[in-house]
Amino acid sequence: MILVDTSSWIHMLRPEGDTSVRARVQQALRSGDACWCPLIRLELWNGAGGDREKKVIRNFEQLLPELAITEAVWTAACDLARRARAAGVTIPATDLLIAACAQHYSAELETSDSDFALLSKLEGR
Repeated sequence: MILVDTSSWIHMLRPEGDTSVRARVQQALRSGDACWCPLIRLELWNGAGGDREKKVIRNFEQLLPELAITEAVWTAACDLARRARAAGVTIPATDLLIAACAQHYSAELETSDSDFALLSKLEGR
């Protein structure tokens, strides 16, 4: 299972997106491993630029498994926030919630957002 972050979906959806990120997302889709969570879906709808992107997102809503953001995910996100602040690092709340969701479901996280690299360093990965 690969939780594809908004940053990587954007590279796949937009013609000017990074080709290596696009290839990773396409491989996750082909293998049937790609998934998302409600926050990622919201971020994509919030940034959807045109009819083509909106059509793709509607198709994703029918095809992609969605990982629920449960109370346990919220708790883990708050814990990540506390650890990040203790280390002097500020991570956007959205990224904390997405990282916690990936951890909770033991999903690999496909992202091109540098905030997730900061979180990985905090966790010793």
